[in-house]
Amino acid sequence: QVQLVESGGGLVPAGGSLRLSCAASGRTSSVYFAGWFRQAPGKEREFVGAIRWSDGDTFYPDSVRGRFTLSRDNAKNTIALQMNSLKFEDTAVYYCAAQSSQVTPSDPHWYDYWGQGTQVTVSS
Repeated sequence: QVQLVESGGGLVPAGGSLRLSCAASGRTSSVYFAGWFRQAPGKEREFVGAIRWSDGDTFYPDSVRGRFTLSRDNAKNTIALQMNSLKFEDTAVYYCAAQSSQVTPSDPHWYDYWGQGTQVTVSS
């Protein structure tokens, strides 16, 4: 199995930046996509980005494209989510996730492993 631990959440003003990190351990060689999702109260879990581990190719939804950037550190088995130009609507619990399947990076149902989540709050 794979264990994922997020860090870096906090309170940030609108327009500000925040960097989240996810440390992976365990059977990390099985990971094909590593992704980030978020969930706000009363809303379903939302895809915010993913990275293909083999080559570093990234995938983003329109809601964050140009503002959020995913990166990886293969040696440390970590991924980071750099969030810039934050909006109030970005407020949510952010989860790191990993999947060994190769079907799609954006559907949370294909992800096998999840972190505990880290709170991001953007003040208006």
